[in-house]
Amino acid sequence: MHSRQLFGTDGIRGVAGEFPLTSDSTYLIGRALGHDLMRANPKPRAVIGQDTRESSAWIADRVSEGMAAVGVEVHSAGVITTPGIAFLARSRGFAAGIVISASHNPWTDNGIKVFSADGFKLSDEREVTIEKEIFALLEKPGAMDDTAMKVAGPSLPGESALRKAYIDWLAANVASDLSRLRLLVDCANGAATAEAPELFRKLGIQATFVHVTPNGRNINERCGALYPETLAKAVSEAAGQFDLGVTFDGDADRALFSDARGRVVNGDGVLLLAARDLQARGKLAENIVVATTMSNMGVEIALRQSGIRMLRANVGDKYVLEEMLKTGATLGGEQSGHVIFRDGDATTGDGLLTALRVMDVMVRSGEPLTELVSDLKILPQKIQNVRVREKIPFTQVPEVHKEIEAAERELDGNGRVVVRYSGTEALARVMVEAQSEEKMRAVTEKIASAIQRTLGIR
Repeated sequence: MHSRQLFGTDGIRGVAGEFPLTSDSTYLIGRALGHDLMRANPKPRAVIGQDTRESSAWIADRVSEGMAAVGVEVHSAGVITTPGIAFLARSRGFAAGIVISASHNPWTDNGIKVFSADGFKLSDEREVTIEKEIFALLEKPGAMDDTAMKVAGPSLPGESALRKAYIDWLAANVASDLSRLRLLVDCANGAATAEAPELFRKLGIQATFVHVTPNGRNINERCGALYPETLAKAVSEAAGQFDLGVTFDGDADRALFSDARGRVVNGDGVLLLAARDLQARGKLAENIVVATTMSNMGVEIALRQSGIRMLRANVGDKYVLEEMLKTGATLGGEQSGHVIFRDGDATTGDGLLTALRVMDVMVRSGEPLTELVSDLKILPQKIQNVRVREKIPFTQVPEVHKEIEAAERELDGNGRVVVRYSGTEALARVMVEAQSEEKMRAVTEKIASAIQRTLGIR
């Protein structure tokens, strides 16, 4: 299969203003997306939303103009979370949902993510088709000539109506009374600032918000899900004022938590407490949970004690979801806080929904977050990156392959070794878990050295 050059594991990413995110190329991406939609529907409608980066508005405008130029009716939802667009695409009869965001990346980056009418991300095959057209348009003289064609469309429902539909759907997902909970919420100066305050107010939650003043450049800046310890420290220093801390990333498809004592609970902890709760209510299909190769072995051990099997997919929510759809699993997610609940109609990870589900379990069980994950023993884990000249499969590098096999024999089921290449950089990542710090460091060092000797940049 033709490999994708523009689309990565999560849409098209890059530095705003540089290819593929220039004024011209984003317009042509809009045209190619528009043509893709026209193939299945002569009068398609699409919904577009964005995060709070200063480049998001102009990129959204250019993509919208490109789509409108080929006949797509484009509705804007303004600043909204990525899962908010997935929800609108599947619930409002749109042919596609487009999000302008680079998630947890710095403000200088941006991206274009696309959901199809069913609320799922596009298949690799469909991305390849769209990509071929983008490259064909880039090479075609005159492809930009109709850039001024602005079609005056009918008056469309406003941004606030679309956002309200999403907030109402989230609120309807919770049956418990959450009003006794006291929360500290970090919105990362990102998309959650547009929905979280209204949603939590609607549910009567006593929430205090931080990092809710986006200025176009402070998204993810030393705040949000990339820095969960910032929130945890604030909860701990408030000594008993909060039952829970919640922190989102820039586009709020992920959430991480802090217990009342100021200890971080990541996606692994959420998977554990959610799996047990679903199992107790007879809603954990097949008694399986889908995690990734990065999830700590401690979660696997804790789940096993509840008779729950953990399957591992490649890193990336797209691959977690693929495995869930294949196995019929109702719960899956990543250590990074990207959790997918399939016992309802969600089609992607949603930080706001995840936060509501965690609160719901706390209220129904009467247990604080600390107790819900108290038996989760995290095995010491180390990740070492080695910069490489080229990405040769490790099985074809005898010296590295030998070290990996030796490490697996040495750990003998009481630890794990995952060696993989980064999807976005020229790096090999060596991840080792072992019962002791000492063994973990020794094993990591041996494998990393072998990679450095054979493939590393000297």
